[in-house]
Amino acid sequence: MDENWLQIHSFEGQGFQPLVTFNSWQVAILNYLDKIHPQQNNSMERHKKTDEVFVLMKGWGILIIGGNGQKVEGVYPQVMEIGKVYNVHVNTWHTILLSKDASVLLMEERNTVDENSEYTTLPDEFHSQIMEIAGDKFLGSR
Repeated sequence: MDENWLQIHSFEGQGFQPLVTFNSWQVAILNYLDKIHPQQNNSMERHKKTDEVFVLMKGWGILIIGGNGQKVEGVYPQVMEIGKVYNVHVNTWHTILLSKDASVLLMEERNTVDENSEYTTLPDEFHSQIMEIAGDKFLGSR
């Protein structure tokens, strides 16, 4: 197929990989990596310039939302279903838990970088709640 008509992309490695960029947006894949395993995932992020869309393609995933105040307000889990679209709004604290076999399609502004995002380490109480939310399904998937 002529690449001027159609491009086909995939990513099977660990972590985050942008695959398509066009004008101001990008499509990426996020696959499991140790940093987002519940035992190690003790932080949240938020983006100041973009919503971020998540679509679970395979495996198990839980989006953890922390509100949109100056600090994380709590730990609010959303179990993801394959094929559903989850839109995390601009300035909303969030993180994700993924099983080892999981893959998530992400869409966001392509200029989403450290300079227009914020990151915070979670208090032990919130990290403990994430561990409880993860339960055996995730903790056994390492």
